[in-house]
Amino acid sequence: MRWGCLVALLACLPLQLAAADQPPAPGSQAMGALLPRDGADAAVFRGGLVFGNYCITCHGMNADGNGRAARLYNPRPANLRQSDKNDAYMLMMIRRGGQAMGRSEFMPPWGAELTEEQMSDLTVYLRSINSARR
Repeated sequence: MRWGCLVALLACLPLQLAAADQPPAPGSQAMGALLPRDGADAAVFRGGLVFGNYCITCHGMNADGNGRAARLYNPRPANLRQSDKNDAYMLMMIRRGGQAMGRSEFMPPWGAELTEEQMSDLTVYLRSINSARR
């Protein structure tokens, strides 16, 4: 009886090894997907990553305009938590920069650096942290 179980296990081993060599299906739990790719929460998450990589130096960790470099600029960077601007305006500000929008010349245009998805995700993130629009 014991030999029969051992033979059955050994017979299944090549199938298990072959399955381990296959990449998991996109979006499957085995792939470790934390968020659906096109959900609102995923856009907020991705936008937060963009903010952390491109905006935090001036706008600060809390997006309140008090980043490390904020003291170097006059006018200071905007407090994005209290912004009354709509999404279209924020997206244009990100894409075109401050000077093109009649604002601070120190706000760089990110349109050539960021993808449309990154700029859109950043706008969704900014909306999610904005306490003035809640």
